[in-house]
Amino acid sequence: MSPDERAVLDRALLGARLTAYPHGEFVGQESFMSASEVLTLARRAGIAPGVSVLDVCCGVAGPGRLIAAELGCAYLGVDASSSAIEIARERAEVPCEFRVGRIPPLPAGPFDVVLLLETMLAFPDKQSLLAGVSAALPPGGRFAFTVEEGPALTSTERALMPAADTVWPVPLPELLSALEGQGLRVRWHADWTASHRSTVDSLLRAFRAEDAHLRARLGDRAVDDLLAAHGCWSEWLRDGRVRKFAFVAEQDQAQRGGGRVPAPARTVASQ
Repeated sequence: MSPDERAVLDRALLGARLTAYPHGEFVGQESFMSASEVLTLARRAGIAPGVSVLDVCCGVAGPGRLIAAELGCAYLGVDASSSAIEIARERAEVPCEFRVGRIPPLPAGPFDVVLLLETMLAFPDKQSLLAGVSAALPPGGRFAFTVEEGPALTSTERALMPAADTVWPVPLPELLSALEGQGLRVRWHADWTASHRSTVDSLLRAFRAEDAHLRARLGDRAVDDLLAAHGCWSEWLRDGRVRKFAFVAEQDQAQRGGGRVPAPARTVASQ
């Protein structure tokens, strides 16, 4: 996608996104996280002035720019899309560094915190991703991320979901085992399934309300895919086929491969 095409998409969806999120909760994110959730996760990860932060797959970096502005960290955002990085640079109002690059590999660390917001889903090989995260963190460094938890999509589900080659949920035991294998021990988690389901439904209503406007700007295929994808997420989050978690894990190289991390219970409430 060219910078011009990315900008057209961003402008076309802006009105609906502003309508969908509560006042002050939309900060340019391209996901289901609210601004409050972004800052909650960042603070739980210990992001503060002087802390070095690597934001992996940052996109246009709405959440990253918010974190840098509110918490005063040393911020580097990396994304494979040059058009997204161009927009991120244009919108940065505080010192931030941005870089175009595919993940993995991750930039050489160490970084105090690695962020991965709403994009673990896109990595079919989570072992390699987590190995890169682990290598970028010093002992005591934190990995803060969100994840779509659940079994792999069936062939029927893949047929319904646009861009299904970027949709790879992971069962919770498999995720926790992979984290443990890299010496990443869970220190905090929250179940955000309910809040993200509410956001998806709100976005769906907003997109449908602006259907004619969006089709005029983006074309029928793009809008059909947008509605289909959000419809799948709405259904899956509602019926429990997918759950959304936020995690903070801490690097403990001295005990890599040690005891198992307890799995969050399926009844964990949003925090």
